[in-house]
Parts: sequence; C-alpha cells; structure tokens
Amino acid sequence: MSLFHLTSLADVDAAEWDALLPDQQPFLRHAFLLALEESGSVRSESGWQPDHLLWRERGRLRAAIPGYRKRNSWGEYVFDHAWADACRRAGIGYYPKWLGAVPFSPVTGARVLGEAESAAQLLSALPETLHQHGLSSAHINFTDARGDALLQRQPDWLLRLGCQYHWHNRGYRDFQDFLDTLMSRKRKQLRKERETVAQSGFEFSWLRGDELREDQWDFVYTCYANTYAVRGQRPYLTRDFFSLLAARMPHSIRVAIAHLQGQPAAMAFCLTDGETLYGRYWGCLAEFDRLHFETCFYQGMEYAIAAGLKRFDAGAQGEHKLVRGFEPQLTTSWHYLTHPGLRDAVADFLQEEREGMRAWAIEARDALPYRRGDQ
Repeated sequence: MSLFHLTSLADVDAAEWDALLPDQQPFLRHAFLLALEESGSVRSESGWQPDHLLWRERGRLRAAIPGYRKRNSWGEYVFDHAWADACRRAGIGYYPKWLGAVPFSPVTGARVLGEAESAAQLLSALPETLHQHGLSSAHINFTDARGDALLQRQPDWLLRLGCQYHWHNRGYRDFQDFLDTLMSRKRKQLRKERETVAQSGFEFSWLRGDELREDQWDFVYTCYANTYAVRGQRPYLTRDFFSLLAARMPHSIRVAIAHLQGQPAAMAFCLTDGETLYGRYWGCLAEFDRLHFETCFYQGMEYAIAAGLKRFDAGAQGEHKLVRGFEPQLTTSWHYLTHPGLRDAVADFLQEEREGMRAWAIEARDALPYRRGDQ
C-alpha cells in the first residue's frame, strides 16, 4: 500500500482514473483535469502546480484526490487570504500549501475518490506527506457528503461552511409555470427584466461543444477574458483549454450565445452531467441593461426546464440570485494546518463562522420570491 504524488494526470490511465468517479459530473473526469494542465491553465508559474495524490494497493489504483501545490490563494473560491496574512505578520510560512480541488471551479462534488477504506488510508497518510514536502497545510474544497463523512473521522481536520445559491426545477412545464409559483411583485420583476432584453432585440441560441466552430470558440474566449480585463486581471483559463475540452468532452458542454442584429454579443458557458446544469463563465462585448440576468440566469433556467434537468448551479456567491428563485445551499471544505497555534486560532474563527453561515442560510430563505399562503 503506497501513497504516490503525481505531477501530471497524463501519467495515470484515463480509464483507471475515471473508474474511481461516483457519478457523471464532468469536473473530476480525467479529460477535464488534463485539459487544464495541457492548455497551460494550471502550471507552477501561476501558482497551481499539479500534485495529485494516488493510493495504490498491489499495483491497483484504489483511491485518489486531484491536488495542487499552491503558492497563492487565487482561483480557489474558499478564501483563506486572511489566514495567509496572519501568518505573514507572525513570521509563519503559509505557502506552499496543498489543495485538493478542481481549479477555478467552485462546484460541490466528489474530492476523495475511490473505495471508502482506501480513501481513509490515503487521508491518514496525508499529514505526514505535508511534513516531508515542506507544506504548511492541506485544504480540500467543495466536498460532497461522502467526503465530509470520511474527513470528519480524521483527526485535526477543520470544517468550514460557505453558502451558494442553486435553482431547482420542480417539474415545471415551462418558464411561465415557474413564474406562477412566485409572488406577484417578484413575478412582475422577472418578467420585466426578460422583456427589457427581448425588446432590445436580443435572440439566444444554445449549442453543444461539437456544434461550435473555432471562430465561435474565439468569441466565447473573448467574452470570458473580457470579464477579467474590465477588472484589470488576467483570465485563469487559456484559449487552448476551450478547444481541448470541446474535442474531448463535447457532449458535456452547453453554450448560450446572445445575438444582436445577427451578431454575437454575449455568451454563457455551461457544463452538464444530465441532471444538473453548471453555469461556469459568462461575458459580453458591451454592457446592456439586464443582459447579465437573462444570459446567466433566465436562459439557464429555461434550458434546464426544456432539457428535464433537476438543478441549475449558476456559480459561486451572488445574493442577488435569491430574488430570482435560487435557494441557499451550504457548501463544505476541510482544512488541516500543521502549525498548532494557527490551527487553534483558525478553529475558533471557523466555529463562529459556521454558526453565522447556518444562520444566514435560514435567514436568506426569507428573501426567496416564492408564494406563501394566499400571495
């Protein structure tokens, strides 16, 4: 029984890796993670050095965690910048650290892959490997219920809660059927927002990954990169990533393109596993009133209804999603800190933060637009 560190997913057979996955969610698939590496979207120069953990027994892969050595905290969506800053002020090294996650993807899912017993052995061996490789800590982000149960049984791991907002398709016949479940005032707001975009002349089309030409992928990337450029930042993903993913996982990709007077003007890039639509990236060439809401939210909701999908995960954060029917959903991450003083301080902070997150998730439901009683 051995724990291996893998610096590229190309060094493990795709079928062997994918056999560990518990469902069809695209983010953990060998093709998705390898596309991030081969496109240069994750690399040591950007602070994302692949360091996948594999647990083998008698030569057979039994458990794994997709992982990265990090020299910054960008692109994680579980924010520990304050912890790093406290370490800097106290003269404690925080970087490099190890992160178990899907880069740039704040999506809950399997993180500790494989058979439960082997996965538990991998987790038990992880703290020692931190010391051996000079890593300050281990973090596993956006875990599912099975991962939570495994990590809860490991000593000294700290639980952190976050909150996202997901929309649920409760068997709606169409978008109007959904609107009929809302309070009158909120229903009018959503209808007015959609009418504003329609009256501006926008038309939308949905395409699978194998239906887009390379010039259309150029447009998708230009829109995606523009969301970073307007903030003076560089995009995480490279242009090559989109072409690689389209070649390897075309049927997982859905792209909504907004056309104005026959010309593409905005897009939303999504992935699907047959049950959930995952809204990942959006962008536009120019700002238009309410176009963001239509492209990122209402188009995805309407598509989910038409395709019979159960859920629409439109991305991290965004309390403005509540008034559009997206319900609060607690997320989990786990953290192992080797420095005892830091661990104690973070443990105290997380206890208070968890209480606040649970209270907020309950309070946020009061902002949902659904009818109550005679409304």
